[in-house]
Formats: sequence, C-alpha cells, structure tokens
Amino acid sequence: MMEVWLPALLALIAFLYASVGHGGASGYLAAMTLLGFTNDVLRPTALVLNLFVSAVAFSQFARAGHFQWRLFWPFAVASVPFAWLGGRIELEPDLYNRILAICLLAAVARLFGLFGSGKEGTRTPPVVLAMAIGAALGMLSGMIGIGGGVLLSPLLLICGWSTVKESAGVSAAFIFVNSLAGIVALSDTALPITMDHVPWIVAAFAGGMLGSYIGAKHYSAKRLKQVLGAVLLFASVKLLIA
Repeated sequence: MMEVWLPALLALIAFLYASVGHGGASGYLAAMTLLGFTNDVLRPTALVLNLFVSAVAFSQFARAGHFQWRLFWPFAVASVPFAWLGGRIELEPDLYNRILAICLLAAVARLFGLFGSGKEGTRTPPVVLAMAIGAALGMLSGMIGIGGGVLLSPLLLICGWSTVKESAGVSAAFIFVNSLAGIVALSDTALPITMDHVPWIVAAFAGGMLGSYIGAKHYSAKRLKQVLGAVLLFASVKLLIA
C-alpha cells in the first residue's frame, strides 16, 4: 500500500512547496518520519527529492522574472561549503528530531503566511550579513537534510529584502545548491539514489512542476497549504514529545 500512497503524498507535498519556491524537504521529512522511516533514509531521500523539485521551481520562477542574482549570491556563496560540512555531521537521533521539529514549525509559519506579503521588498541586504546568514543556514541544511529555503524566505520577507515571488525564486536556487552540496557530502557514506527512489522522484518532480508553474504565473493553493501546514504542525509536535 505504501508503494502507492507515498509517491502520491510526495507529489502533493512537492506541488504545495514548489508553489512558493521551496523544494519540500521539510515536508518529505515529516511524511517519512510519520511513516516510520529511519534517519539514515531521511536525509539522502529528502535531499535528492529537494534537488529535482527546487530545480524545476527555480526554472519556472526565473523564467517568470522573479529571480534576483544580486540577492542570491551573497547567501549562496557562504552556504554551499557549510552545507557540505553540515552533511558530514551525524546527529544523535533525539537532537536530529528536535532540530527538525523547529524547522517544521518554520515551514508551518511560512505556509500559513505569517511573514507578510513582502510587497515593499526593495532594500538590498548587507553582503557580510547575508553571507553570515547563508553560512548558518547552510550548516543547518546539511545536518538536517533540507535546502534551507524554508528558513531563508521568511527572513527575506521579514527584513523587506524581496517580494514574495522574488523570495520564491531566490529560495529555489538556494535550496538547489545546498541540496547538491549535502548530497556530495553524503555520497562517501551513503548511496543517495537507489531504484526505490525512482517513483518518488518522478512523483515529486511532476508535483513540483505543476506547483511551481501555478505559483510563478498564477496563484498558490492557499487552502491546501493550510492543510499541509496542519500536518507539519502535527509532525513537529510528535517529534518534540517523542
């Protein structure tokens, strides 16, 4: 039964996350955690799915004119080496669950639109500050198995550095490079892709393509994102009390 339901669930998660320029790693991690997958499966799987979904999300948002290189590069140039370094760190299961729960709560807040509309995002962040933030998010991304976009995009909106769709375009690219760095870091100790991943990748890619197209050119499915937010909230609570 899981062979049918898990790809469908991953496709839905990818659809919802890609509509706001995210790869969906926190959602995949939540779903697989609730289904009983172990930590050694969680990180590589989430990163691989993230890579494919963030790539298609970036393509859609960039083609629609929502990617800003000047905003992206200071965060990314520092995040990539730290994402690789974080990927080399093996956390204790309890600590991993606690940090993941906090990241899920950030995802919940983003899905519920608690960070504003970002309509006045015209300021450019100081380069040094952006690089420091990128390094911190990169380290966390590698350790947990996420791309970091779920944490970067709220910061861009809160600080007034981007509009919502600009944050989506920048976050998608940020997620892609960090996910790639994390996969490279894990490749020495774990095989990132097996044949079991193929239907998951296809499902996530299809969901991400449709979600990012709608998010970049039309609108996002607000009600469905709220449902996903409720699921992630449940998962984060489960991780915190486990």
